[in-house]
Amino acid sequence: MSCPIADYALLSDGETAALVSRDGCIDWLCWPRFDDDACFAALLGRSENGSWTISPAEAIKRNVRRYQDDTLVIETDFEVADGAVRIVDFMPIGIGSRSVVRIVTGLHGIVKMRSELCLRFNYGELSPLIERVNGAIQSYIGPDRVTLRSDIEMHVTDGVIRGSFDVRAAEAVTFVMSYGRTHEPSDEPFDIQAALHTTQGFWRDWIANFDDSRTAWPQAVKRSLLTLKALIYRPTGAIVAAPTTSLPEAPDGQLNWDYRYAWLRDTSFAMVALLNAGYHEEAQAWRDWLVRTVATAPERCRIMYRVDGGRHLPEWTVDWLQGHRYAKPVRIGNAAADQHQLDVLGEVIDCLDVARRGGLAPAGEEYFVERRIVEHIEKVWHLPGAGIWESRSTPKHYTYSRVMAWVALDRFVNNHVCDEGHSALAERLESLRERLRAEILREAWNQGLGSFTQYYGAEEVDASLLLMPLVGFISVNDPRMSSTIDRIARDLSENGLIRRHPKDPCGPDEGTFLACSCWMADCLNLQGRKEEARKQFERVLAVANDVGLLAEQYNIQRVELAGNFPQALSHLAVINTALGLSGPTLQRGGG
Repeated sequence: MSCPIADYALLSDGETAALVSRDGCIDWLCWPRFDDDACFAALLGRSENGSWTISPAEAIKRNVRRYQDDTLVIETDFEVADGAVRIVDFMPIGIGSRSVVRIVTGLHGIVKMRSELCLRFNYGELSPLIERVNGAIQSYIGPDRVTLRSDIEMHVTDGVIRGSFDVRAAEAVTFVMSYGRTHEPSDEPFDIQAALHTTQGFWRDWIANFDDSRTAWPQAVKRSLLTLKALIYRPTGAIVAAPTTSLPEAPDGQLNWDYRYAWLRDTSFAMVALLNAGYHEEAQAWRDWLVRTVATAPERCRIMYRVDGGRHLPEWTVDWLQGHRYAKPVRIGNAAADQHQLDVLGEVIDCLDVARRGGLAPAGEEYFVERRIVEHIEKVWHLPGAGIWESRSTPKHYTYSRVMAWVALDRFVNNHVCDEGHSALAERLESLRERLRAEILREAWNQGLGSFTQYYGAEEVDASLLLMPLVGFISVNDPRMSSTIDRIARDLSENGLIRRHPKDPCGPDEGTFLACSCWMADCLNLQGRKEEARKQFERVLAVANDVGLLAEQYNIQRVELAGNFPQALSHLAVINTALGLSGPTLQRGGG
């Protein structure tokens, strides 16, 4: 059975990612891209579904791990009765090879080690052909070829590549696993120490651009920034929501979704985080990907896309995988891509507005794309939808979706009311903006509850309502908003963290939502409740795993991270909240 989510650390080369557990096992890896098929799928099944273990062959007395400072190079120390070893794991960057490198170094004594590499393509289903080629072991099937090189002798039994070896103090044994296409020439061996040095330099040079004196939580912000960078697909600038699929939001439930795609909803959150942290190049790449992807057809806009901008994400289930800790189904693809979610179009317009205010020169066709979007919103703003949480039940008039439609109109009007060629449209949309605002304030308000509600006519709150003042729709000190914040704190708070919606006594035991917990801190900060805001934020930081990574949710009862991991939105929220609590920043709602 796979390890708890918190036991994993992230490796990335900016094109894909791997998860390695604290016991030295890589249980998840998709090649060649984040959203491609997995060749290691033990995370969602068993070791025979694809994994690579390097660990001591005898009982482990103690092990501890850490990221090397300001990198995505992870090192894990194992202590056994007769000695200790260190395993350094990384995915090289800047060497022209898609690889995973593992270096085992003796610390003291003599330690007997074992390596077991089980490649299973198509999400743990297919065993490859395996052969020896020029001193290496190659595994291949269809278009995929994986080559393993090592200092030690390896043998193959039952489709598993195994090796045993002793490591003495100061000795090192290396392993390099590289990916290529079967119709292309094999990758040549490379200098491992040079690749390590280059990769360390890449991460450290990148994070050095962040001024960590700007925040009281520099290590948390830097780790979140590095995680965000690791989730950016370098060839296009797209940001995946997470590198995993089907890690359960609730134990033994059905809330298992594929997050290996780029969500339009994350655009504004990412733009604010990148610009406030000083990463204009990544912000521009994200904006450019967004404009290219949406293009001139907002009426056919999807809420998420593949990392290259591809539109097709058909959802199917992997029946041969048992699920993470037996939570089924395992889903590939995401049917929510086809949902009507009006808020994502507002996020696109807001993202472009933030980018301009943050100093990015407009993209070539940016204004044309904006116009097409608001013209589409003018036609469909009144339709019910699936909402920010992608409900698969009956469409409703969700409050946050309406608010983001208002945001789209507001940003366009403010930016183009005086522009030649846009003024007539802007004037027409200004009238609609005011009409929509009046409707939201009337229909989303529940006088008996003393709060705005999740959707028109509802009897309950929703944590997405915390975004209403953060996007500039209403003042955080408006009595209606203040009472809504208080109601959310009463109804949705659980041991200091915030649920995204009320707990369903008959439904799955979903955890608290970490981004929502940061939004609460943002609202408290805007209200001048500084100490409460800091306490709320630090409650989120307290549930990160030992190497500073956060999932989508945290289950209070089970005391564990839940949902896909690591989650970009959680780390984006950490960046934005930490910087917002530390001084003036660029904000979505202005400023």
